[in-house]
Amino acid sequence: MVATPDKLHHTHEHLPNQESNQQRVAVLLMGYGEVESYEDFANYNEQALNLLTAKFAPVPTWIYPPLAKLLALFDRHEWGHTHHDFISPHNAIFEQQRAGIEQHLQAKWGSGVQVFKAFNFCAPFLPNQVLAEIKSQGFDKILIYPLLVVDSIFTSGIAIEQVNKALAELADENEHWLKGLRYIPSFYNEPEYIDLMVRIVEDKIRTELNGAYLPSEIGIILMNHGCPHKAKGFTSGIVESQALYDLVRDKLINRYPLISVGWLNHDTPLIEWTQPNAEQAAKNLIQLGAKAIMFMPIGFATENHETLLDVHHIIHGLDKKHPHVNYIQMACVNDNADFLATAAHWADTHIAELLSAEAVNVNPQLATHHHHHHHH
Repeated sequence: MVATPDKLHHTHEHLPNQESNQQRVAVLLMGYGEVESYEDFANYNEQALNLLTAKFAPVPTWIYPPLAKLLALFDRHEWGHTHHDFISPHNAIFEQQRAGIEQHLQAKWGSGVQVFKAFNFCAPFLPNQVLAEIKSQGFDKILIYPLLVVDSIFTSGIAIEQVNKALAELADENEHWLKGLRYIPSFYNEPEYIDLMVRIVEDKIRTELNGAYLPSEIGIILMNHGCPHKAKGFTSGIVESQALYDLVRDKLINRYPLISVGWLNHDTPLIEWTQPNAEQAAKNLIQLGAKAIMFMPIGFATENHETLLDVHHIIHGLDKKHPHVNYIQMACVNDNADFLATAAHWADTHIAELLSAEAVNVNPQLATHHHHHHHH
C-alpha cells in the first residue's frame, strides 16, 4: 500500500512532537493589507513611506512622520468625503484567499500544512507578529508566499525585508529555530493565470457586450500596477508587468484588436512613472473608435483602493467627456475558485521540497566571523 502524505500524517499523530514536526510547514501568505479605520491612516502611511518611498525617492527620513500625517488628511478627504467612508474590502478578500488556499493544501498534505497571512502595513498581522506566532506553534519550515502577480522591490521585496528583520529579532542564541525556507516570488507568467485573465474578459464580453458592438469597437484596458522607472537598481516590476501584459494581449488581440496596457500609477511629483496610465489608455482607444471600454486589472490579485477607487475616478472623468461610451469596471481575480486551486498548486513543489529536504541548522554566531578571513 502506498502511503499518501495525508495518511502518513495521521500515522504520525501519536508520535512525540519531534516526529510530527517533520510533516509540518507554515505557509506565510503575504499581502499589502489596507487600513480599515481612519485613525490608522497616518501610521499606515508612515510605514508605507518608510518601506516604499525610500526605494526610489531621495527623501530624508525625518520627513516621513509629518508627511504621513499630511497624506492622512488627503486620504481622509478622498475616502471619507468623496467616497462616503469607503472601507477597502482588501483584507476580507485576502482572508478568503488564505482560507481557500489552505483548504486545498490540507486536502493534499494534511493538517500539518497551515497557511498564515501577513500584511506589510497592518497590525495585528505584521510579519514580525505572525512569525512570532509561527515560531511559538513549533513550526521550523516556512514557505514565504507573497500573493502578488509581479515581483518587485515594492511588493515581494518589502515582504522579504520585513521577514528578515523579524527573523533577526526572533533568532535564538546558538541555533536558529528555522530549519527550512522556500520562496515564491510572483506568478506573472504562469499559464493558468494568463488563461484565467483571458477567460474572465471573454466571459464578460459574451454576457454583457455581445451583439451590441463589433469586436473592433470593444476596447480592452489591461491594468498593471504602475512602476517608477528608477528604483536605485532594484527590480521595479516593469519587466514582469510588461511580460504579463504581452502574454494576455497575445491571446486576445486576433479577436479584439483594441487592447492597451493601462498603468495604475501613484502620481507623485518628480517621479517618472510607466505610461500610458489607465485614463490615457482609455482616451487613446476611444480615439480609435472604441464604443465600449473594459477595465480589467491583471496586475493585482486582490481588490484594493487602486482597483476600486482609482478606476472609479477615471471612469467618472471619462464619462463626462465621452458619455456615449459604455464603461465596464472588472473585478480582480480575488477568491475565484479556479485561482485558489491554482495558487495552492503553485505551492505544492515547494512544500514537497521542504518536507523532503534535510533540516539545515543555522548558527547566527558563525555569520559574524566570516568576513575577517579574506587576508588568508
